[in-house]
Amino acid sequence: MIRRISPRELKRLSKRLGLQIEELNGVREVRIILEDRDIIISDPKVSILKVGNEQIFQVIGEAKEVTREVEVEISDEDVELVAMQAGVSREEALKALKQTGGDLAKAILLLSSSKTVG
Repeated sequence: MIRRISPRELKRLSKRLGLQIEELNGVREVRIILEDRDIIISDPKVSILKVGNEQIFQVIGEAKEVTREVEVEISDEDVELVAMQAGVSREEALKALKQTGGDLAKAILLLSSSKTVG
């Protein structure tokens, strides 16, 4: 069972450990931007813990994830290569490349397997 620590006791313990705690007031939103999605924390409670030369940001609140569609640039050479290797039209090759995130090998395998199944 975890023992509750009073704010006064926490302050004393923090000082003894060389830990400084600073509350950030007025924070409306924290946004963590990832490659394919964002994590948005609205109306968070944010604290900065300072230990030596390091800063640790503590964020408490309700998180919401928003996915983003990552647009992959596909060159004409890639489309041509996939179309030739899989024996399909440029349009089919482009569609497969978009489906596989621009991965040439996966696009060729996808098209080849759909030709043998269909």
